[in-house]
Amino acid sequence: MTKKLNEDKSPELPYGLRDKRKLKKDERFRFDCNDKLDCFTRCCADVNILLTPVDVLRLSRRLKISTTEFLAQHTMTPVTKDLNLPVVMLKMNDGPHKPCPFVDEAKGCTVYEDRPWSCRMYPLGMALPPARAGVDPEPIYFLFEDDFCHGRRESKEWTAERWLENQGIAARESLEKGFYEVISHPWFIGGRQLDPKRLEMFYMASFDLDTFRRFVFSSTFLGRFELGDDLIEKMRNSDEELLRFSPRWLRFALFGEPTLKAKNNQSGRNS
Repeated sequence: MTKKLNEDKSPELPYGLRDKRKLKKDERFRFDCNDKLDCFTRCCADVNILLTPVDVLRLSRRLKISTTEFLAQHTMTPVTKDLNLPVVMLKMNDGPHKPCPFVDEAKGCTVYEDRPWSCRMYPLGMALPPARAGVDPEPIYFLFEDDFCHGRRESKEWTAERWLENQGIAARESLEKGFYEVISHPWFIGGRQLDPKRLEMFYMASFDLDTFRRFVFSSTFLGRFELGDDLIEKMRNSDEELLRFSPRWLRFALFGEPTLKAKNNQSGRNS
């Protein structure tokens, strides 16, 4: 997942990126991962894999379970005083090496087409500068040069832009864009914190899409907001359309932005 950083004060840099090399815009790096490498799947154990909303959605559909079940069975949500918002982390299997539950030592990733954002990104890391009113944060990329990874000795060369395109990151941007706008929102400038009720709203609308769907279609929600029949039908029939909509509701519910219009005589705030 993206991390926020202070461009001027290195201590603000997320711990996992503090010793990593920052990549220039068009700087090249070498990397390839394949089952011929003796380190194959070594990076898939005892690792912190932060999940995005798209990750949770696609993995749950891959496993044919609800997002609610996936979150309960396969994730944990660490709580620290340094986090403005809850994060969702993939739970490793028990055992001495704590392997990823979706990795086979011989075959590799068993959910490869739906693998998480963090797995697609490696060996790159990404951070976002602190939120500034009226300024869209530009991501900054870092290179992981882990000794155990022999893929960095391979001959294939990449830039950050080409790597993101190759790994399908660019194709996810339209789905992820609203989520990143919420987590990097200027409302958080100065360390402001959401209250517990709004934290629950964020978690549900971002990660637990099946619960959010029930909230939208099985409560008074549709009676409170002017959404339009076309949008309602799209959300009813498409997980991705509902996922695109959720940040609109979050910006309304969390930050009081006019991203939704309440119907006459309806405040909409408690929906």
